[in-house]
Amino acid sequence: MDNKVSAPDFWKRLKSEAQQVAKNEPLLSSYLHACVLNHHNFESSLSFILSNKVSDDVMPALALSEMFDEAYLLHPEMVESAMYDALAVVQRDPAVSSLLPVIMHFKGYQALQVHRLAHRLWNQGRIELALFMQSRSSSVFSVDIHPAAKIGQGVMLDHATGIVIGETAVVENNVSILQNVTLGGTGNEQGDRHPKIREGVMIGSGAKILGNIEIGVGSKVGAGSVVLDSVPACVTVVGVPAKVVGKPTCTMPCESMQQNVLEDLLGK
Repeated sequence: MDNKVSAPDFWKRLKSEAQQVAKNEPLLSSYLHACVLNHHNFESSLSFILSNKVSDDVMPALALSEMFDEAYLLHPEMVESAMYDALAVVQRDPAVSSLLPVIMHFKGYQALQVHRLAHRLWNQGRIELALFMQSRSSSVFSVDIHPAAKIGQGVMLDHATGIVIGETAVVENNVSILQNVTLGGTGNEQGDRHPKIREGVMIGSGAKILGNIEIGVGSKVGAGSVVLDSVPACVTVVGVPAKVVGKPTCTMPCESMQQNVLEDLLGK
């Protein structure tokens, strides 16, 4: 990431937002104190929120929060990623102007943070526990990310319902993915079989990207497209099957979130 985020400043901003909402909306005061204001730092608050979201009658929130707390303590890069992901949503989503609703309510953001723990567990060889976390996240958020998938920082899963990301998929830093997107395989082949999404990419709603192919840096995949071949850097692809139709009007489509591809048409 280009600019280092300050954890104390991030936490101060989040607490300030929570205090203001608690003041303006007394019915949410107890909820905000439990989720944010009673905690001493961002990672403690996030651990509490996520644990209560994905717990069930068999796996209590306390057991899950202990896993999150340990992961955040031993792997501070997970906390950094969570901050960058939240800031990405605030910067890119015109419906959002503050951190608080992203962290407390946005299921794409929360599913991504649950995935980060599942990925850590997977890399530690705790396969069954990682798959449990994937299953709970899929049930709660309607977002299915295999624990082995590698996902960078500053990633936005917008609306998120129906997103599927396969085992060997890679999503680099600063990528925006909208609802009902699939990063999948093409059959029952083994090995490296899922897409590689490079930095700056935006993938429109309902797009299907299938196979061990690459979406190049700064490219845009139009809504509803089916991508079966690698896409070069800095182009716009649309259609079934997807074809190059032009170039994005900005260098980082993930930031503009512009799904209308008419401006990108070749020669325009």
